[in-house]
Amino acid sequence: MTKPFDIVVHGATGFTGRLVVEYLLQRYPAGSGLRWAMGGRSADKLAAVRDELGAPADTPLVVTDSASMESLQALMAQTRLVLTTVGPYQLYGNELVAACAAAGVDYVDLCGEPAWMRHMIDAHEATAQASGARIVFSCGFDSIPFDLGVFVLQREMKARFGHPANRVRGRVRKMKGTFSGGTAASLKATMAASAADPKVLDLLKNPFSLTPGFEGPRQPTGHKPMLDEALGMWVAPFVMAAINTRNVHRSNFLLQHAWGTDFVYDEMLVTGPGEKGEALANAVAGDKSMGSDKGPKPGEGPSREEREAGFYDVLFLGDDGQGNTLRVGVKGDRDPGYGSTSKMIAEAAVCLLQEATGTPGGIWTTAPAMGEPLVARLQANAGLTFAVETV
Repeated sequence: MTKPFDIVVHGATGFTGRLVVEYLLQRYPAGSGLRWAMGGRSADKLAAVRDELGAPADTPLVVTDSASMESLQALMAQTRLVLTTVGPYQLYGNELVAACAAAGVDYVDLCGEPAWMRHMIDAHEATAQASGARIVFSCGFDSIPFDLGVFVLQREMKARFGHPANRVRGRVRKMKGTFSGGTAASLKATMAASAADPKVLDLLKNPFSLTPGFEGPRQPTGHKPMLDEALGMWVAPFVMAAINTRNVHRSNFLLQHAWGTDFVYDEMLVTGPGEKGEALANAVAGDKSMGSDKGPKPGEGPSREEREAGFYDVLFLGDDGQGNTLRVGVKGDRDPGYGSTSKMIAEAAVCLLQEATGTPGGIWTTAPAMGEPLVARLQANAGLTFAVETV
C-alpha cells in the first residue's frame, strides 16, 4: 500500500519545526516529487503557521499527538518517515521512537541526549532491525558537521595513506549564533534525569555509551582549557562535545571499526594563541549560561537576520601516528542551532528516503547510514562545505 506522505514534520508549529517547513517549501515545493506534510497537536495552529509561512492552502496538515497511541498508529499508516523537532526527546520521544521501530517507519530527530539514545538503542534496535525502520538520531548541528567531518577526513586518510587516522581532533575555529532553546531544555532534562538515576550519570560520563559491548581506549575529557600542541593555540571545553564524541564513536562502531579499535577523538573550542587565548579559554570554561534560565526557551530563537548572519567553521586534524597528518575544514553558512540545523535535518530525511535505500533497519548515526550521499546533498543544498586544507 502506498502511503500518502514521504515525510511528516512532527512539531511543525514549533520554532525549529517552522524553519524546517520553510526550507521544504523553498527546496521541495509541490510538484518536486517529495510528498510532505505538516504535523502537530493542533489543527488550528498548523493552519495558522501554514498561512503565516505563505504555504499553499492545500499543504497537507496531520494532527499528531505522540502521547496518544491511536494518533501515533494513524501517523504510522500515513508516512514513510517522521521528522521530529519535538524535544527534549527523553520527555516527548519515547512513544514515537517505539511506534516507528514497530511499524517500519523511518525517523530523524535533533537529539543531543546520549543517555536517552542509549536507552532507545537497548529497547528498540532489534525491533527496528526486524521491521526495517531506520532510526537516525542527531541530524542537526549535533552531530552532522562533526560526524561527517570525521567521516570525510578518514575517507581522505585512507585514499592518501592507505589507512585511517587513529587520532582525530575536532576543533571549532569560529562560531556565531546562539544554542537553541531546545538544546538548553534537553540539557536541563538530562541533568534532572542524572540526579534521579545514577546510571544515567554513568552513561553521560562514558565516551562509549552508544557502543553497547565495546569499550575503546581512554579518551581525552576535554573538560579543562589547555594549550593544544597540534595547533599551537589555546582551546576550551566545547559545549556539544559530550554528544558529538559519542556519536562519532558509534559511527566507527557501526562501520565495523573502519577507523580502528584504538581510535581516539575529542572536540574543543579554539580561543587563540598566547595570554589572550589562555584568558579566553578560562572564561569559556567558566561560562555556565547554557544551564541558566537566561537563554532562549523552547519555541524561541533568533531573528532571520541573526540566523543569516550566523556561521560555523570546524577543523578536523587527523594523525596516523606515523608522521602523516591531514586537515579537513567543515563550514556552515547559517547560525548552527537553527538556520543550519533546519536545513541539515531536512536534507538528512530526504537522503534517507531517496539515496540511502540500501541502509537496513536499525538505530543509526548519519555517517554509516548516509555517508557520501548526505555529504553531497549538504554541499549542494544546505550551505555546508567539506574541504581538505593545506597548512
